[in-house]
Amino acid sequence: MLHKANTRGHANHGWLDSYHTFSFAGYHDPTRIHFGALRVLNDDVVKGGAGFGQHPHDNMEIISIPLRGALEHGDNTGGHGIIKSGEVQIMSAGSGIAHSEKNASKTEDVNFLQIWVFPKEKNIQPRYDQKLFPASDRINKFQTVVSPEKSSGALWINQNAWFSLGKFDKTATIEYTLNKQGNGVYAFVIEGDVTINDQKLNKRDGFGVWDVEKISIVSDSQSEVLLIEVPMNLS
Repeated sequence: MLHKANTRGHANHGWLDSYHTFSFAGYHDPTRIHFGALRVLNDDVVKGGAGFGQHPHDNMEIISIPLRGALEHGDNTGGHGIIKSGEVQIMSAGSGIAHSEKNASKTEDVNFLQIWVFPKEKNIQPRYDQKLFPASDRINKFQTVVSPEKSSGALWINQNAWFSLGKFDKTATIEYTLNKQGNGVYAFVIEGDVTINDQKLNKRDGFGVWDVEKISIVSDSQSEVLLIEVPMNLS
C-alpha cells in the first residue's frame, strides 16, 4: 500500500493546516479508510494561539507526536500536559473522554502527527500518558515509543501495536522484524528519502507492508522514519 505525500487529503482552515493519509472529516477515499488497525494518520500544523477545543472520543487509541513546537493537552479526567518535539503522547479514549489539544505557544506554529488506532479491548477506563524519548537513542536504529508490553519502557497501548522512530545517516541499512504474526507495518517518512523493500520513498510518503516477517530499510539521505506495526485483522 503506497501513499505518496502529494496524494493525501488536505484541508486548510487557517488556524489548522492538515494533511490526511487516510479518510478523515471532509476527505473521503473508499480505498484509504485504514491500514489494519491504523485508522488515522494526520500531519497537522496549528497556528500560534490556536487549537482543537474540547471534544469527545470513545474506543480509540490516540497518539500525538510533535515534530516541531509544543502541544498542550487537557481532558475532563484531569489529565494535562505539554508535549514538545522528542516526546510522545497517548490517550486511551476507552469508555469516553473529552479533550483539547492546543498550541502551547502564542506565536510559533506546532507541527504534530495525530494517529488513531482501533483498540484491542473496548470501554476500558480512559487514560492519558506522555513520555520523553531521547533522540540519541534512535540514531541508525529504531527506538520503540509505543508498545502493548507494559514493562518495555515505551508508552502502553491497548492494542497489539508497536510504534518505532528512527533517525538515519545516508547509506544506513536497517532491518525491522515484526513483533507479532498477523501484523503489518506502515512506514511514514518524516524527513528525507529511504528505500523500503525496494520501494523508493520521499518525505511524508507512506508505505504499508503485510504478510512479511521483516522489512529492509536503506536510508538514501539523512532521514527520519516512523514505523507503525498493527494487527491487519480487525475481527
